[in-house]
Formats: sequence, C-alpha cells, structure tokens
Amino acid sequence: MDNITIINNTEQQQFEVNMQDQSATLVYRFYKGNIALMHTEVPAALGNRGIASALAKYALEWAKEHNKKVMVYCPFVASYLKRHPEYNFLVDKNYLK
Repeated sequence: MDNITIINNTEQQQFEVNMQDQSATLVYRFYKGNIALMHTEVPAALGNRGIASALAKYALEWAKEHNKKVMVYCPFVASYLKRHPEYNFLVDKNYLK
C-alpha cells in the first residue's frame, strides 16, 4: 500500500488512484458540513493490491485532518471501520450503513 498515490479530485468529488490507465475511486459528497463516503470502486485489473483499503484510510485521515464527521454509505468503508475501530470517533452514527 505504501506505493499507492491517492489524489483528491475535488471537481469529481472523489479520492482516486490512477494506475495502468484505470482509476479506482472512493466517491464522496459534502452534506450538513460533513463528508459522506458514498461508494468505493476498484477495477478487477487493480484488485488484490489493497487499493480500496488505502482509499478508505485516506478518506478517514482526510476527515480527521479537516475536522469533519463521516457519514458512511459505502459498504466497503463500513467493513473497513469494523477492522479499524481507531476511526470510530469520526463516524456520525446516524449515517453508518
């Protein structure tokens, strides 16, 4: 995961990894002054490299750095949070899928 470069594409409102002419994304939206993590998608060709986990961690670290609560709609991010309870303080419990 250390060699994965993630960018915040603010125009498309997504965190993304561009690799091998493909993009893996974690789509977000801003709502009620916080960030809603909507959907993670990793193309099959980029699978099994930890990219989805890297995107989830990046998004949660971004939220922490910007003092945003996280609304979790994405099933992958919800499962990531179960494995990484150190981020639970960021989650708006009313919006955890």
